[in-house]
Amino acid sequence: MSYFPAFLKLDDAKILIVGGGNIAYEKLEHLLDFTTDIDLIALDFSDEMLQKMQDYNLIFEQRSYEVGDIAKYSIVIIAVDNISLQAEIFKESKKYKCLCNAVDSVDYCDFIFPSYIKQDDLTIAVSTSGASPAMAKHLRRYLQELIPSSIGEFLKEMRDLRKSFPKGKERMKMLDEKAKSYIESWSK
Repeated sequence: MSYFPAFLKLDDAKILIVGGGNIAYEKLEHLLDFTTDIDLIALDFSDEMLQKMQDYNLIFEQRSYEVGDIAKYSIVIIAVDNISLQAEIFKESKKYKCLCNAVDSVDYCDFIFPSYIKQDDLTIAVSTSGASPAMAKHLRRYLQELIPSSIGEFLKEMRDLRKSFPKGKERMKMLDEKAKSYIESWSK
């Protein structure tokens, strides 16, 4: 199966993570790069998870998942080993039109977590559509080495230029040449 690459705006999206172990922690860390509107439910939470939830003042409940828990969420992440619970929550997510990701169970996923680079305003996502997460990880690391630390300053400058010049072909051409020149300077 192939996944359509898209970047979701999470400003008004409430997220629920079901699970409190290492994989749930990994997903939480990734999500915190983009939002803090995250709630959690699990029977047990790892010490790392408890610390992260405290650091970000996240809402969590130490209990089993119950039918209806996802009703108010836009996105649910299921990070538990219980495959029947994954299937149950995935089926329920359709009722609430909630996007669902069941970790390591592509049959119960509306989307997957790509390997990604987040550096200031730059976000690059790498996916192998689940064929090889290891390949995606190593390609991400390779690409990350290519990107200069000045990328944030450059993107701020480009944003300011986009705001200060009127839309049109001349602006597009100028911005395109500036971006091309900046990238070409990386190999010099």
